[in-house]
Amino acid sequence: MTDDFNEKYEAEVSAIFTRFPSFQKVGAAAYKPGIEGMLAWDEAAGRPHERYRSVHVAGTNGKGSVSHLIASVLASAGYRVGLYTSPHILDFRERIKVCNGKGGMAKYISKEGVYGFLMKWKQYFIENRMSFFEITTMMAFDWFAREHVDFAVVETGLGGRLDSTNIITPVLSVITNIGLDHCDLLGDTRAKIAFEKAGIIKPGVPVVIGEDDPEIAPVFEEKARDCGSALCRAQEIYPVDSPVVEELFCEMDLKGEYQRHNVSTALTALSVLKKENVLDEGAVDESVVYDGITGAASRMRFLGRWQDIRKGRSRLIVDIGHNAHGLKYNFSQLGRLFVQDPSRKAVMVLGFVADKDVDASLAGIPCPDGRNIEFVFTNAASPRALPAHELERHFLLRYSGHVSSGSYSVRVVPRVADAVMYALEACGPEGGIIYIGGSTFVVAEALPALGYKDS
Repeated sequence: MTDDFNEKYEAEVSAIFTRFPSFQKVGAAAYKPGIEGMLAWDEAAGRPHERYRSVHVAGTNGKGSVSHLIASVLASAGYRVGLYTSPHILDFRERIKVCNGKGGMAKYISKEGVYGFLMKWKQYFIENRMSFFEITTMMAFDWFAREHVDFAVVETGLGGRLDSTNIITPVLSVITNIGLDHCDLLGDTRAKIAFEKAGIIKPGVPVVIGEDDPEIAPVFEEKARDCGSALCRAQEIYPVDSPVVEELFCEMDLKGEYQRHNVSTALTALSVLKKENVLDEGAVDESVVYDGITGAASRMRFLGRWQDIRKGRSRLIVDIGHNAHGLKYNFSQLGRLFVQDPSRKAVMVLGFVADKDVDASLAGIPCPDGRNIEFVFTNAASPRALPAHELERHFLLRYSGHVSSGSYSVRVVPRVADAVMYALEACGPEGGIIYIGGSTFVVAEALPALGYKDS
């Protein structure tokens, strides 16, 4: 691959970020509800998604993990599997992967594949004012067809009913959970958000609900009934405290405790695929499930989910959890980690985006008795980032008593790379426990600062 080609590739990828609205870059301003444009483009492209079977995954949190788990098991069973998720962390091509069956490791879409697609359709998406996410979605569908995948696991971008991915008719729909996020776009109650997510339920296509509860259950039940779709609740088939979930969780290479829920959901999805005779007889047995679940992160090249990195004697936990619903689980697990190792210094490097509920996200901060936690507030180099001093202000309004008592100490280090280096230096040669998170952007800048490269 020549330097000249790499320059052209980088220029075209940069162009779709700058010329077309990207939620990752500008937030709500990029949201383009409705699938009419995608349906028209799909027709022009020859409906590539109809050349393989799809599993469609939506939800407030966990949809990326569940998508990776399902894809990993299908690949372990010998199927050629495409995986489309967002956002990316280090490389744009993370969004579109193909894993070629047993023993294979997922490969990103090639740079030639990206460039060729952009050149072929450039005039079309300029004239039709397609969004960044519409462009990447069609790129994924087209790539999977070209790669002759057996299955594609497709994660929604935002919501479900009006999401660009919702032009597909999958063999299974999966909704992981419902929390309050993107309320300005999806609705200000969990029931309204559930209604949007339920939009991926298609006539006659079974649906798996990961974390159900009485407040939102009627929304899914009504939609499934209207569509004539069988509704399966993961907590009834594979409860999170069941022995099989516990065994897989303890052995898997995704270590966040929230993954118990995702394992439950993925196992239920796979059982439905077997029950519906979508899979070849005997293709997904216990050994295949074990191999697929326990090795999902490495096989599918999955970053930023309770990612455990060692630097000297320090242990760093890097996680993209970015809303109150997701951070609640992270902070709870982190609090237990601090208690288990009380002699080591504890540092939390946090940076949020401005369009989140900052106060709700800060609500579950751990406070173990008898030890100090140092908070380092930072902000990523993104127009969506909440300024570090503003995050500090929110924090002090809630936790001034803890700061006064010495339980918490606070520092502002605006650049993420500098904040990470400060945290490591603060732990000294004896090392400490460092949590880095609050947004995908913070993780995207922290990993390179730590010298991490996806192999």
